[in-house]
Amino acid sequence: MDLLYSCRLDPESKMLEKIQKMLTIRSSSIRELLAEALGMYVLMVLGLSSVAQVVLGKGEFGQYLSINLGFGIGVTMGIHAAGGISGAHLNAAITLTHCIFGNLPWRKLPAYLLGQFLGSFLGAATVFGLYYDALCDYTKGNFTVTGPTGTASIFSTYPSPYMSLSGSFFTEFMATVMLFLGILVIHDEKNNEALKGTQALLTGILVLGIGMGMGMNTGYAINPSRDLPPRIFTAIAGWGVDVFRAGNYWWWVPLVAPTLGSLAGGLIYKLLIDIHNQPVLERGNEKGQTVIESSTL
Repeated sequence: MDLLYSCRLDPESKMLEKIQKMLTIRSSSIRELLAEALGMYVLMVLGLSSVAQVVLGKGEFGQYLSINLGFGIGVTMGIHAAGGISGAHLNAAITLTHCIFGNLPWRKLPAYLLGQFLGSFLGAATVFGLYYDALCDYTKGNFTVTGPTGTASIFSTYPSPYMSLSGSFFTEFMATVMLFLGILVIHDEKNNEALKGTQALLTGILVLGIGMGMGMNTGYAINPSRDLPPRIFTAIAGWGVDVFRAGNYWWWVPLVAPTLGSLAGGLIYKLLIDIHNQPVLERGNEKGQTVIESSTL
């Protein structure tokens, strides 16, 4: 009986194996693109939906901390989704910084950016569909960027009314400096790196901390891939070109400031820690015993 059952399943198993082989992607760049897209999608759906629930729920279904937790959890889960394939950059500024520092070949840059932007755009579209009825009820069908029923901030960041453009730029710059510094601290094998398996969680906690301490001024975009694709989506979905005009044409700041902040954070860590912290060396002492030496300043 078991033999007949096995023989009956065998053709199906072979068919499934053939389908799997046909669907398997050989190109490492395409696999990395898809991984970044999925990781970014998970991050954005969890993050943006937390914003939507707070805004559209009028404070009855969460507060500002809910948004911080949503993005922190989104980052953690996004890293788990993509980390083993692409390293889970999930941030165009970080990807560009890795290319400049020689940690990632420049030829891979387009695939990473395209994956991140695709995942972010689809994440915004998903949250829009998920909360479409609530959006229509909250705004009476009139999607506006600012004002009492402004809802564009659910999807992209905008500066607080009291913020100057220079102050907003500095906020995003410093927040991203802390982001990339923290990431380097967590992953530096030559220093006090995090325990294996905890990196994703700690990175999520890092983002949570940045949101809790630096989110009031600008909404802590700290990521061009998090901000631009949803902004483009909202321009298409009914908010119009005002998403690019609002905040004194704020839209370019979440692209430039995080990029410069990531580069500055990487440079600071390299100058203060990395170049002085050489790998541990082994050598024999005068008695023929092995001793451990580490480099000193």
